[in-house]
Amino acid sequence: MFRAFIFFFLSIFLLSSCSQPATVSGKTLSFKKTYALAKEPIPKDFIPSDLKIVSIGDSLTKGIGDSTKRGGYVPYLQTKLEGQKGINQVHFLNYGVKGNKTSDLLNRLKTKEIQNAIKNADMVILTIGGNDLMKVVKENISHLKKSDFTLPQKQYRDNLTKIIGAIRKIQPRTSVMVMGLYNPFYTWFADVKEMEEILADWNQTGQNVVLSYKNTYFVQVDELFKRSSENLLHTDFFHPNDKGYSLIADRLYRTLTDRALDELSKRRYIASKEEN
Repeated sequence: MFRAFIFFFLSIFLLSSCSQPATVSGKTLSFKKTYALAKEPIPKDFIPSDLKIVSIGDSLTKGIGDSTKRGGYVPYLQTKLEGQKGINQVHFLNYGVKGNKTSDLLNRLKTKEIQNAIKNADMVILTIGGNDLMKVVKENISHLKKSDFTLPQKQYRDNLTKIIGAIRKIQPRTSVMVMGLYNPFYTWFADVKEMEEILADWNQTGQNVVLSYKNTYFVQVDELFKRSSENLLHTDFFHPNDKGYSLIADRLYRTLTDRALDELSKRRYIASKEEN
């Protein structure tokens, strides 16, 4: 059953062609000063009047499947954030490239354009890893086993660690959001447990990496596609459609408002006090 599923999975995946690339120190606070700032209440609406967000990664950042061609989840998230008290405008820079794997993104982080974007970013949102997973499927299609994913999963972990480390080196104070992976074929193959187990393992790997860094957040999206009674996929049966991207934006927004924006506000507030 697993092998039959994978043959179907790959045939549609190849039709959708997601594998070819098409074309973001201040002074040290004394103990007393830090203690005083920690006790002083921080206004809830003390966040940057403008937010600069760098979106970087694969076709989910590019927005493949978005009928409006505006960048997938980006316009939905922008509208929600600009409705927040204290936020004037949200400026997105989209560096999504169809087919990018973690190794590709590592190389792209060395370019001046992306480094300059991250230096000025309040936040970086990553979608990466899906093509690493699919590479295993394509290279082992005739004899695919769960064990085939073991070493690639380790490489995914190592590369994701390097990616976040590189972003932190470029801009230590930016917030980083890492979007999890999802199984687009759950609706039709809910009884195929192997792919679900593999996906859960890879998502757990991503969460473990994120836990090693401050101001870094993992955004779980797999359940959105697993539990939905609606069709959330584009006609290629792989990428999200408009509704799918809207729900991804909802999940990103929830993570931002639950934790990330408050912590960003605190960092900005302390920095402003320090300057004064």
